Amino acid sequence: MSGHALLDELGWRGLVHLKSEGLEQRLAAGPVSAYIGFDASATSLHVGHLLQVFLLTHLQRAGGRPVVLIGGGTGMIGDPSGKSSERVLLDGPTIERNSAALKSQLERFLDFSPGPTQPKMLNNLDWLAKMSMIDYLRDIGKYFTVPYMLSKDSVQARLAAGMSFTEFSYQTLQAADFLHLHQQEGVDMQMGGADQWGNITAGLELIRRVESRESEGEETEGHEPTAFGLCSPLLLNRAGAKMGKSEKGAVFLDGELTSPYDFYQYWINDEDEVVLDHLRWLTTMEREEIEAIGEAHQAAPEQRLAQKAIAYDLTARIHGPEEAERQVVVASAAFATEVDDPAVLDVLYDAVGGFEFGPEASEWTALDVAVAAGGSSKGEARRLIGQGGFRINGQQLSDPTAAPPALIGERYWWVAMGKKRRFVGRRAG
Repeated sequence: MSGHALLDELGWRGLVHLKSEGLEQRLAAGPVSAYIGFDASATSLHVGHLLQVFLLTHLQRAGGRPVVLIGGGTGMIGDPSGKSSERVLLDGPTIERNSAALKSQLERFLDFSPGPTQPKMLNNLDWLAKMSMIDYLRDIGKYFTVPYMLSKDSVQARLAAGMSFTEFSYQTLQAADFLHLHQQEGVDMQMGGADQWGNITAGLELIRRVESRESEGEETEGHEPTAFGLCSPLLLNRAGAKMGKSEKGAVFLDGELTSPYDFYQYWINDEDEVVLDHLRWLTTMEREEIEAIGEAHQAAPEQRLAQKAIAYDLTARIHGPEEAERQVVVASAAFATEVDDPAVLDVLYDAVGGFEFGPEASEWTALDVAVAAGGSSKGEARRLIGQGGFRINGQQLSDPTAAPPALIGERYWWVAMGKKRRFVGRRAG
């Protein structure tokens, strides 16, 4: 894929929301080095970052060089874009620890092997921390007018609620990053989500003004652009809200923060109205494969073929193919009346609800298991059993006094109560 073909690739995938003037001509001239900034506010990326990560992935596949900029410096300030309140400022050790955790996750998407497209990871603290107030005002601040800064949507959205000078200055620091990377690292393009357009164009304006003054002694109009910007859409659900959170909170790529089960389930429950967009945005599947999945999905949406495709693809990329296969089995078992694999039941114990029992369970009846599993009263449990809606290990039990079947793997009971309620009983120890 050539540099010029990058726009075609991003275009059919629907990943181009805004782009700056002259980008087509620049890409036609050859591959480009481009960067995206990530703040270091957590020890893990979350699914809201995935769209930006895939921009870098497609850039590298097209022969470009990705630059990952960790916001060690700007992370101490906080980007007001998309925020209704000022974020908590992070200290240096926290940012350093969080930054170190991100590279291993990015390696699941980008190839860090030596070569012309090898990604480079930088921390803007390395140059922003060295800039004195005098340097900042003289070399950066003088190029920005207050009306220009006030015109940014991210600023307008925060003014009514109150905005500190710290946040107000953020766009100038991000612009300083772009200037530094353009001059020192040969980076010609910045990419980001649609909410970053104001910050990106601030960088383009700074570079234009600096280069115009350096080449002609004073700022002039008509200077041919040497830096460019591209924005993708935002990852939104059908209601227009940013994706990235579940009932349990943010959906992280770190398996310790969001289990592979919860990660897989997040995507298996993706909405029909947006899942095909997400297949284009968040995978490297070829166009023909995605279109075939789309046709099959639209013909039988109840089978959730598109959701299964993206859930498997992303889980395999982030947690490995073996874990993705495991989650396919677990997902299909979650509502089954019979599950006989102890490894699957071990995952389901945490996922769908579990209860433990000790040696006393050897004397339990079906009624005792039903009460322990569902937290029901004995009267409710008797009615459920009498109506034929109670199974243990796939065996229907209609007598409350009946003995439950033997444990699966000498440790588990798989309890089905009605059509949807499932529980895993596990022997303690």
